[in-house]
Amino acid sequence: MLTLDIWSDYNCPWCFLASRSVARLQETHQVTVHWHSYQLRPKGSPPIPEAYLKRIEETRPRLYAMAQEQFGITMNAGPFGIDSRPALVGAKFAEEHGHGAAYHEAVMWAYWVEARNIEDTATLGDIAQAVGLEREAFLNGLTSTDYQALVDTDILMAQQMELSGVPALLFERKYLIAGAQPYDELVKAYDYIIKRENLNP
Repeated sequence: MLTLDIWSDYNCPWCFLASRSVARLQETHQVTVHWHSYQLRPKGSPPIPEAYLKRIEETRPRLYAMAQEQFGITMNAGPFGIDSRPALVGAKFAEEHGHGAAYHEAVMWAYWVEARNIEDTATLGDIAQAVGLEREAFLNGLTSTDYQALVDTDILMAQQMELSGVPALLFERKYLIAGAQPYDELVKAYDYIIKRENLNP
């Protein structure tokens, strides 16, 4: 059984695509996945330059085509420029209450396929309830300093490891794979690590 730690942000399209490959890997191979928070644009960040916004818009059709061709997903993104922190804090609550994987999957899908606003706490409450969490307890958890601190700890860990972008996939705490790799590439990495570490698959 391999461990896989993943740093990602809910408003990162490459993180969404990586999550699809990872979900498939979990179905076919012995791997334990731990998701970690990463904020690409924390609240209060400077405005995104117009030139960069234009480049994002220009590359989006190519991204969507790749998602369809390589991952079989029709992407339909939610509002651009949202604050992902409430969703990340919610993930910590969900993990503590035994629904972390289902919550993570549902939030990713809600934003990148259903075009929902995952900054909105009511939307997050609906998602949490749908995966089996108690709605009011979840909403209260979004303001908990304990869950906020867990998000900050993840971000600090990423900084200490000098992770400059996401998704960042770390097998066995030492084999780093960056970017939205297709399933076949993750299988190759899995097989390589199993062999190198002399582990039983």
